[in-house]
Amino acid sequence: MPKATIIVPAYNVATTLADTLASLCAQTFADFEIIVVDDGSSDRTVAVARSLGDRRIRVVQQPNRGLAGARNSGIAQARGEFIGFCDADDLWRPTKLAEHVAHLNSNPAVGLSFSGSDLIDDAGNPLGLAQRPRLKRITAAHVFLRNPVGNGSAAVMRRAALDDIAWRPARETQRDWWFDESFRQSEDIECWLRLALTTDWQIEGVDGLLTRYRISSGGLSAGTDTQLATWERMVEKLSPIAPKFMAAHTPAARAYQLRYLARRAISSGDVPSAWRYVQASMRCSLHPLLSEPLKTLSTLIATGALAAFGPAPVAALRRISASRTRA
Repeated sequence: MPKATIIVPAYNVATTLADTLASLCAQTFADFEIIVVDDGSSDRTVAVARSLGDRRIRVVQQPNRGLAGARNSGIAQARGEFIGFCDADDLWRPTKLAEHVAHLNSNPAVGLSFSGSDLIDDAGNPLGLAQRPRLKRITAAHVFLRNPVGNGSAAVMRRAALDDIAWRPARETQRDWWFDESFRQSEDIECWLRLALTTDWQIEGVDGLLTRYRISSGGLSAGTDTQLATWERMVEKLSPIAPKFMAAHTPAARAYQLRYLARRAISSGDVPSAWRYVQASMRCSLHPLLSEPLKTLSTLIATGALAAFGPAPVAALRRISASRTRA
């Protein structure tokens, strides 16, 4: 039985999957398996996964169920005590798995271990930006407001922690759910926050930028309104679980989410959306301004600069105010 399992959800990712799997196979901690979950691909995803010829790679095929569904299928097949997730266009540094295994072995109360991330472009080149999140003494409020885990390729979880948040919807006949498959966005933060709200497992990070997280230029402007609607549905879902907590923290969390969407709109040159999100964020709560004045003010300035001068000065401002938890 392998000590760890790395789950790679894969949907039409033939162009990036080989690099992702190569980075995983190069891990310095050797006792692991990789489960590639082909989520109904129509390209050469399966052929690429099998072409590497590494006995540690298993391929599971299914009709399309989305990212959460692919992760759930991988968890159901996993044999490891520790389960990591890496999206099929992201990369892991060679020591990432070893760092997380050591962290989880040394800290039995930690259920979710994560790291910071370098950001890369479509071609795999560094963007000069990084996610450097809070690592210690993380509460449910930290997860809700700022999501220190950062992205879906940063986490390595204890199987026991995952099983403590598993459930089986009435319509499900094959396996449990750990990630909520009714979410096509925000499925990762919904899982992390549910873990923080309903269990005693701790969430803690390790030092280093151990994940290389790809920012696709084609996806910067896609679906910001949909993402906001999905985030609001997450709030609606989790509010009955912890009503006092959600009532107390939702205004500030919503302000952070709106600021994040404003920055995405800035990156894609969408001036009307950027202004709309910035204004809505300020109306919801001043917590982002008081807690992170540089980032909040730079978002406001970048929105104005984009409207007045176009994208060139905005790119410079984004580099100056690189995010601690999100770019």
